[in-house]
Amino acid sequence: MPSPQSPPHSPSRTGATSAARGAQIQKVTLVAILTNSALALGQVVIGLFANAFSLVADAAHTLSDLITDVMVLLAARSGAEPADKNHPYGHGRIETAASLALGVVLAGVGLGFLWSSGVRLQNMDALPELHPAALGMALLTLVAKEGLFRYTLRAARRLKAPVLEANAWHARSDAASSLVVAAGIGGSLAGYPFLEPLAAAVVGFLILHMGVRLARRALGELIDTGLPEEHLARLRETIRTTPGVVGLHDMRTRRMADKVLCDAHVLVDPRITVSEGHRISDTVYYRVRAAHPEVQEVLVHIDAEDDGVLQIVPPGPLPDRAEILALVRDLVGPGGAQPQRVQIHYLGDRVEVEVMLPGDAQIDTDALKRRATDALEGAPAYRSLAFFVRIAP
Repeated sequence: MPSPQSPPHSPSRTGATSAARGAQIQKVTLVAILTNSALALGQVVIGLFANAFSLVADAAHTLSDLITDVMVLLAARSGAEPADKNHPYGHGRIETAASLALGVVLAGVGLGFLWSSGVRLQNMDALPELHPAALGMALLTLVAKEGLFRYTLRAARRLKAPVLEANAWHARSDAASSLVVAAGIGGSLAGYPFLEPLAAAVVGFLILHMGVRLARRALGELIDTGLPEEHLARLRETIRTTPGVVGLHDMRTRRMADKVLCDAHVLVDPRITVSEGHRISDTVYYRVRAAHPEVQEVLVHIDAEDDGVLQIVPPGPLPDRAEILALVRDLVGPGGAQPQRVQIHYLGDRVEVEVMLPGDAQIDTDALKRRATDALEGAPAYRSLAFFVRIAP
């Protein structure tokens, strides 16, 4: 993974971006709170004055929005907090939980409309006489709610904030309910009182469908559902075409609010150095971030071989470095040159050892070869044992 000092993705820069995004979400939510407060007050006053009980009921619906707006505001503030010891991936799940709650609220609102429409259809004769002022208030509410929906939805897509999108659709449900109220009041004034409960049934079904869809998406995120296959295919192509990458397996993805987290096992040439493997890992990270901006966390696991399909039965516990160095010293002999470097390759459940000796070493190559051959015959864990003499100083 990239080093902590990398400027484009430093923790301070990421924290500042999250804080700015949270501030924007809070600003949009405050606009919604002020709008809903003003509308609810106007609906109650005009509804009581005009004997429009449906308008008063719609005011209660608007007041319920204030509760959800506060939920979004709290979620935005908490979700924008930087990662800490207890939440190393940040607090984005708070937005997801709030989206789930809002989806449930939408579903409940839809069911409420379906229920109330049935009751109204059975009691149309009990509808009171309405004052025309109620229609004006209903139309004003409709325009305001539709404007709030469009404003919030644009902000949600710009900020990639599912919780704002859920709240936007909640505002659309209010616009639909205001349309129902306006249609009902207009129909009553025109002598067609059945229009209100009929429209309420249709809108109730649409709101219920939207709430279920939002809740399912949030629930899928909470249980770490991966990205769709077409997104995964593009990610795989980006990683596989990275210079130095030989293969790819065990790639996993999940969402966290506006972020996508990805981890992948990348296969490289088994005999490159650790530093070169680290460089390939960095290259994969930056290529993915550049080609897929929504992916903000990439964990790259470097593999020397495809451990996902390796099925060779090992000969037993493989020797560690200390045991291998002791064998090398015995082979060189007490009077021989000390190795400058010993490289160990654990491949195919066997060990390959490469020993670099200094250029001025006095070596009986025939005797060393005999000792190495004898050592390998009695050690099935070793595949090869090679000695090299350094030429350059």
